[in-house]
Amino acid sequence: MRRPARDRAESQRRLTRRALVIGGAQVAVLGTLLFRMRHLQVDQADEFRLLADENRINLQLLAPARGRIFDREGRIIAENVPSYRITITREQAGDADEVLARLARLITLEEGTLEKARRELAELRSDTPVTVADRVDWEAISRVAVNAPALPGVTPEVGLSRRYPLGAAYAHTIGYVGAVSARDIERLDAPEALLRLPRFQIGKIGLESRLEDTLRGSAGTRRVEVNAAGRIMRELEREEGVPGADIQITCDNALQTYAHARLRGEGAAAVMLDCDSGDILVCASSPGYDPNLFVRGISSADYRALLDDPLRPLPNKAVQGIYPPGSTFKMVTALAALDAGLIDFNETVYCPGYKEVSGRRFHCWKRGGHGNVDLHRSLRDSCDVYYYELAMRVGIEGISAMAERLGIGVQFDLPMTSVAQGLAPSRQWKLANRGEPWMVGDSANTSIGQGFVLASPLQLAVMTARLATSRAIMPRLVKSIDGVDQPSGHGESLGLNENHLREIRRGMFAVTNNQRGTAYRARITEDALQMAGKTGTSQVRNISASERADGVRANTDLPREQRDHALFVAYAPFDAPRYALSVVVEHGGGGSTAAAPIARDIMLQALYGGDPPLTSYPAADRPRIRALQEEMRRERDLIGTEASDRA
Repeated sequence: MRRPARDRAESQRRLTRRALVIGGAQVAVLGTLLFRMRHLQVDQADEFRLLADENRINLQLLAPARGRIFDREGRIIAENVPSYRITITREQAGDADEVLARLARLITLEEGTLEKARRELAELRSDTPVTVADRVDWEAISRVAVNAPALPGVTPEVGLSRRYPLGAAYAHTIGYVGAVSARDIERLDAPEALLRLPRFQIGKIGLESRLEDTLRGSAGTRRVEVNAAGRIMRELEREEGVPGADIQITCDNALQTYAHARLRGEGAAAVMLDCDSGDILVCASSPGYDPNLFVRGISSADYRALLDDPLRPLPNKAVQGIYPPGSTFKMVTALAALDAGLIDFNETVYCPGYKEVSGRRFHCWKRGGHGNVDLHRSLRDSCDVYYYELAMRVGIEGISAMAERLGIGVQFDLPMTSVAQGLAPSRQWKLANRGEPWMVGDSANTSIGQGFVLASPLQLAVMTARLATSRAIMPRLVKSIDGVDQPSGHGESLGLNENHLREIRRGMFAVTNNQRGTAYRARITEDALQMAGKTGTSQVRNISASERADGVRANTDLPREQRDHALFVAYAPFDAPRYALSVVVEHGGGGSTAAAPIARDIMLQALYGGDPPLTSYPAADRPRIRALQEEMRRERDLIGTEASDRA
């Protein structure tokens, strides 16, 4: 039956409304989709392009080349050499343990290194490269590169590693670098991202540490395209870092290696200064150690051997070691008395072998005494009683002030680790540090460089240079940075009476050139190069009254640790000083026998610029010196050969 027209019209209207609603909804949805597509493809195009690039492109830091270190003549001391290593990045590797297992089938990996790598992979950020193998050969690098598709996240790299061609000769002065440790990071307020690169090296001690910011340089960057597995496909852009500044120091390689070889077998130190500029030409501490062992991490056995060595190879005795200066301090006491007008050049003091001070006997080194002694003879013969008398007149404040004026008790600002201040004691110092008043006997001990007074070999060399030149010479270690000269240590006048200094120098000249001088056997026989000096022997043990009555035991009869320290200070040539030098031999016995010959030999090497003629030595010494020179040549040749082998 046909539907009524009215019903058909109503149905038609309903269908039309539904079509319109559905069509409108479709148009709205389509419009929304189109709008969203436009928003994504046009408005947010840059953002999504950046996100895509971040997945496809990695930005990596490039370690800069560390600044090199040269001696005063431009000869290398510390350099950078290529070093191959293999790293792994956790976020690119996926299953890092599986990748490491595959890698271990290709190249030899030490178990300790593998464990360290696994630990770092777990602890460090997932995008931080971790070193798996270091200092690998080219064959290993090639095997890894060929099997790259099976080793996601593994990257063979070539970097630079520090090398010290002269080995132990500069270990204490230059120091060494090592991989950045967690402790290094903790010490910094805002550590650079550069420091988190695998096995990045920073200075640990010595000049390498003190001038780290200058030597390090600034990081470079490179943009690389990677595939879905994180494998580098190509390098898109590269910006090299800024290399660290090259540093030229004031030391002389030839002199430094000679001095180090000459000190061999002793716990000793030698410091030589240029009397015009204050340049440190020699800063040697013995025994030394090979700093190259520390660059990649020293073994426990090697480090334990250094710690157990009774000659203490690790401390820098030249600037860190402080010793009672013994009789090398007597010039300080004499100048204090002269400057205060309390003594005349020709005035004599009677030495019976001791002096009574507050009911206590202070003995001279010569048991029978020296008789009547003036200033000149007191230095030549090193009479102790003369200086006890001066101490009673001057007092500790005058002696302490003169000591600081000449460089004792002064901490010099040098780029080395733990530069010691030493000690020029005073009443205030003892009260503050010992809680006791100063005693007159303390002044007597100080006057001959015993008691509380302490000085480093560096300070003794500065003292000697100042005595020789009348100027406040300042020691300088850095000659130039990237070719820019650093301030000289020439110094201004000390303001001391030149007549007083001249008399002190005359006494020092007699020490080495008068037949009765304590260092006569260690003299320089070439008239134009004659040396002025002063011996010193500092006690490290108390001598009892009973031992003194029976006769003081010789150093050779004592265990090494109870023997006196041997010291010698000198400058040359006497008439026109060019070099000042100090030598300390720990437990060496007498300054005239242990320290003075070493100082003389180093001084002649400096004056001649190489091995001096045998005629510069006393005739009796020449056979021994000839043999010593041949031994030193072999030593220097060995150092040169080892340096070439390491190259």
